[in-house]
Amino acid sequence: MRIKIGLFNFLCISIFGLFSNLSFSQELDPVLQDLIKKGLDKSQTVNIKSLEAQQAKLDQQLAKSVFIPKVTLNGSYTRLNDDITFDEDTQNLLVATQKLLIKEGAGVPFNAPFPDGIPLKETPNLQDKNILKTSVDVDWVLFSGFEASNAIKASKHKESSLNYLGMAEKDKLALKIIETYDKLALVYASEKVLNTSENYLNEQEHYVRKAIENGLATPIGRKKIELAQQQLEGKKLEFKHNKTLLIEALHQLTGESRDNLKLIRPKLESFSLNATSNTEKRNEIKALEEAEQATLYKSKMEKSHFIPKVALKGHYEFIEEYLSLLDPKWYVGVGIQWNVFDGTQSSIKAKKSKIESEIYRERIEEAEELINVSIIKANQAYQSTLQNSKIVKKEIELATDTYEMVNKQYKNDLASINDVLDALTDLEKANFKLQESLFDQRRAVTELLHAKGVLNY
Repeated sequence: MRIKIGLFNFLCISIFGLFSNLSFSQELDPVLQDLIKKGLDKSQTVNIKSLEAQQAKLDQQLAKSVFIPKVTLNGSYTRLNDDITFDEDTQNLLVATQKLLIKEGAGVPFNAPFPDGIPLKETPNLQDKNILKTSVDVDWVLFSGFEASNAIKASKHKESSLNYLGMAEKDKLALKIIETYDKLALVYASEKVLNTSENYLNEQEHYVRKAIENGLATPIGRKKIELAQQQLEGKKLEFKHNKTLLIEALHQLTGESRDNLKLIRPKLESFSLNATSNTEKRNEIKALEEAEQATLYKSKMEKSHFIPKVALKGHYEFIEEYLSLLDPKWYVGVGIQWNVFDGTQSSIKAKKSKIESEIYRERIEEAEELINVSIIKANQAYQSTLQNSKIVKKEIELATDTYEMVNKQYKNDLASINDVLDALTDLEKANFKLQESLFDQRRAVTELLHAKGVLNY
C-alpha cells in the first residue's frame, strides 16, 4: 500500500497557512486581548501602582488645602476658686473717681462732702469665677513662601511617575501573557504534527502487517513500528502535561477559569513588522524623568523654608457676658512667620533631594543605554528568526521529499523499515522546528516592539 503524497502536501499547506501576515497592534487574537485585559485587572502589582498614584493625588489636595481657611469652633467652661478683682487701693481709687464724676455732674465742688442718698456702682470684677466661653477661630494662610506650591508640583510629578510605572508593569504582564499564550499555541500546533506522524505510522503498520501476511516482511519490522508508536505516545503525554501547566499559568495570570482556558485553541500566526517603525520613549524612562522632576521640586520646597510665611488670624466670642474686662469680643490680625535659622536642617534636606534627583538622572542615562542595546539585540533576533524560518521551510521540503523517496524504496525492497522511520522522524523534527521558529519570531516581534516602546495590546 502506497502512502498518498497528498497527505504530505496537506500537511505543508496547513502549516504554511499559519503564516498569514498580521499587524501586531491591530490583529492580536481577540481571545488573547481579552485575557490581557483580565490579567491587567487582576494584577496586584498594577493595582498597587494605581493606588500609590491615588495617594500622590491626595498629597496634591493636602498641599492645596494649606490655602483654604481653617475654621474652628471652641467651647469651654472654667470655675475659678474666686473672682479676680482689683486690689484694695485700686478699688478705692475707682470709687473716689466715681464720686468726683458724680459731684462734677451735680455741680458740687470737688472738695465738698459727697451728697447723701446718691448710690455708687460697685467696682466690677476683672474676671468672674464662672467662665463660659464659645468662640470661633479662623486661620488662613495667605502666602506659604512657595512651599505649598512646590509641594503641589512635586506631588503631580510623583503621581505621573507612578502612573508610568504602572504602565510599565502592564507591559511586562502583557508580554508574559502573550508568551504563555503562544507557548500554548505551540503545544497545540505540535500536537497536530504528532497526529500527522501518527497517521503515517498507522499506514506503515498496515502496510507491514499485510507484508508479513504475504511473507514479504518479518515481525521485527512491525515491532519497530510499534516502538515508534509508543515513543509517539510518550511525546503526546509530555505535550499534554505542558498544556496543563500552561493553562494553570494563564489561570494564575488572568484569573480566567481553567474550564474556559481548556476551550480556547490559540494559533501561531506570524506578524509583519515595519523595520522603520518609530521608537517612542519607554514608560520606564518617563517614570524616571517624572521622579527626577518630583525630587527637584522637593528640593525647592525645602529651600523655600526660609521664605517668610503670611497668615491671617480671626477670633470671635459668642458670649460677651463672661469675658473679662481685658478680653476683646473679636479681633482680626495678619502675621508673618520667618524661620531665620533652623540649624541647617532645611539646607541639608534640600541638598539630599538634589542628590536624589541626580541619582535619577544617572538611572535615566543608564536605562536609555540599556534600551538602545535591547533594541539592537531584539532587531537582530527578529532578523535571525526570519532567516531561520526560510531555512526550516527548506528543511521541511527536503524531509518530505526524502521520506517519499525512502518510502518508495522500502516498498521496492531497496530500503529498510529503519530508513523509513528515520526519514519520518526527520520530517517530524522539521515540522517541530517550523512551529518553534514561528514561536521565536512572535517572541522577537513582541520584544522588539516593547524595546521600542510601541507595544500595543
